[in-house]
Amino acid sequence: MDNEHINVSIIPLDIVRASPERNLNAVASLMGHVPEGTDIVALPELFTTGFISDMPLLSEIADHSGRTLGTIADISKKYGCAICGSVIASEHGHIFNRAFFHDPDSGTTTFYDKRHLFSLSSEYKYLSAGTAVPPIIPFRGWNISMIVCYDLRFPVWCRSVNYSYDIMIVPANWPQSRGYAWQQLLIARAIENQSCWVGADRSGSDDYGKYDGLADIYNAMGMAIGVKDKVSGVVSATIDRRHISEYRRRLPTGNDMDDFKIIDTGL
Repeated sequence: MDNEHINVSIIPLDIVRASPERNLNAVASLMGHVPEGTDIVALPELFTTGFISDMPLLSEIADHSGRTLGTIADISKKYGCAICGSVIASEHGHIFNRAFFHDPDSGTTTFYDKRHLFSLSSEYKYLSAGTAVPPIIPFRGWNISMIVCYDLRFPVWCRSVNYSYDIMIVPANWPQSRGYAWQQLLIARAIENQSCWVGADRSGSDDYGKYDGLADIYNAMGMAIGVKDKVSGVVSATIDRRHISEYRRRLPTGNDMDDFKIIDTGL
C-alpha cells in the first residue's frame, strides 16, 4: 500500500427528506462513479434524512441509525474504502447529529457528535450538542479527523495541535447563499492548520435553501484540488503526503502555535 498518497472522494448527495432507504440506495448507486482505488468517501451531513425539526419523526429516524450504519459498513467493505458522513442518532435519551468514520480494514466505526448547533435554525431545540473533541483516526498511515458543518466557524475547536491530523473531513448542509463563507473558511482552516480539508456538502434544495457546487477538497496551502465528475457530481482528489510535509518544513507555523487544551464544560 502506498502510504505517501491517499485518494479521497465526495458524494454531494441530493438528499430526499426523511427517506433513509432512498438516500442509501442513491449512495449505493453513486459509489459506482467513485474512482477505482479511492480510500475515503465523504458523504454530506445528515445524508439519509436532511434536517428535520419534527420531534416524533426525528425520534423515529434516530431509531433507524443502526440499520443505516450497517448498510454503510457493507458498502465500505464492498468497495474497500472508508466512508464518512453524519446521521441522526439517539443515546441515553438524547438525539445527536452524529458523524461517523467507518474503516473497512479494521471493521471499526469512530463517532463524533456535532458540538456547535446552528442557532439560526433552532437546532438546539431538538438536538443535543456533543461534548467530545474531534477524534484523531489512524487510517492507512494517515491521521484523519472530522467535524460537522457549523463547527467549521470555530477555529479553536478544530485546531491541529502539533499537527495532530493530516486530513479534516467536514460533512455539511451548507446553503449556496453562504457559499462564499464556506469556501473561505475551508481555505483558512487548511492554511492555518497546514492540513487538507474535505468539504462534503450536499446538493439539491430543502426548506433552508439551495445547495449546489460547494463540495470540494483543499490542500494544505488552501488550494482547491478536487476534480468534479460531470455526470455524477462526485468530487475526487489524490492527496500527497510529501506536499504536506514539505510545506510544514518550509513554513513551520505549527511550532509557533499557542499551547492550549479544550476543557469539557459538559454543556
